[in-house]
Amino acid sequence: MIPALMPTYNRADLAFERGEGAWLWTDDGRRFLDFGSGIATSSLGHGHPHLTRVIAEQAAKVMHVSNLYRVKQAEELAARHVAASFADSVFFCNSGAEANEGMTKAVRKFHAEEGRPERFRMICFEGAFHGRTLTMLSATGNAKYLAGFGPPVEGFDHVPFGNMNAVRAAIGPQTAGIMIEPVQGEGGVRPAELRFLRELRDVCDEFGLLLALDEVQSGMGRSGRLWAHQWAEIEPDVMSAAKGIGGGFPLGAVLAKEKVARHLKPGTHGTTYGGSPLACAAGNAVLDVILAPGFLEGVDRVARHLWRGMLSLAERHPRVAEGAQGAGLLLGLKLRPEVTNTEMQAACVAEGLLTVAAGMNVLRVAPPLIITEAEADQALEMLDRACRRMTPSLAQVAAK
Repeated sequence: MIPALMPTYNRADLAFERGEGAWLWTDDGRRFLDFGSGIATSSLGHGHPHLTRVIAEQAAKVMHVSNLYRVKQAEELAARHVAASFADSVFFCNSGAEANEGMTKAVRKFHAEEGRPERFRMICFEGAFHGRTLTMLSATGNAKYLAGFGPPVEGFDHVPFGNMNAVRAAIGPQTAGIMIEPVQGEGGVRPAELRFLRELRDVCDEFGLLLALDEVQSGMGRSGRLWAHQWAEIEPDVMSAAKGIGGGFPLGAVLAKEKVARHLKPGTHGTTYGGSPLACAAGNAVLDVILAPGFLEGVDRVARHLWRGMLSLAERHPRVAEGAQGAGLLLGLKLRPEVTNTEMQAACVAEGLLTVAAGMNVLRVAPPLIITEAEADQALEMLDRACRRMTPSLAQVAAK
């Protein structure tokens, strides 16, 4: 008999009762170091005093009124994001998939209103993940995710990640923009080279295209800067954000330059829940912490410490790992074919560490941004023990 909760996930047999900082406790008292942070979402960890206080205070006042009325919390949050980014205007929604839908609509609307309605196609990249809606499944282009849902939505062309020649070859008279994650999360924790991001900015300017960045997973401080594209010293025309911007409370956003945002007039796009007083109160609380002096510098320092430890880990366990990859506090351990990421994930759970599987047989670590170097060292020790659990025998390797 089917369970009451629809079985769309292969859930681990863990139920968490409470959390504090980077730690979680199950209802039977076991403690885990959370280096998944709800898939890079609990940016301030669990039970952060400022975030939880702000959410509780706002919930006691008013949670939802809809966008039929002004929402001062949303106005404040938008102004703060504009001040800290390339954007001139922000649209709030509920999730990363919604943000990517809104971003794609914004790109198409821009060209239509500028007299180029034939430009509606987006160049996307192999290994991408942009969400689970029908349109974003098509933007993702993964056959496994598309199976059983009918023909893909028209308008997305896929090229190899990091291949500038392929990008140029894909540009045609219907091309509207280029959509890319600065760091592919689900696709294997693969960072785009900074030079490649700069070349994408240049080719968009050359052909009159819009550069659309999906920073749902890589953004909001996870790279050591507020937005990962800032390392390349470029600006997109439009960008999606979600996950960490609400610290665990559902919140998504489309950030855009004025030339794009001015075409999204009343009636062109909308949301019932997006930008609610409660969600935006949470978003403002997260910004209070992340924009505080020294916070992002601390993220970068701990991230570099964890990166060095991941490289050393891979070197010590060559029969388990081929190397480390990623950026900031979005890192991955690339595993050998003899060891699957799901097996490695289970081994980590056995050692008290929570991680997330990613594509290309990568074990992803995406801890809360508030972790210390000591907690990074604890995670590395747990990963080391998990690697020892998973080390194949020489006979197993030979058999492969």
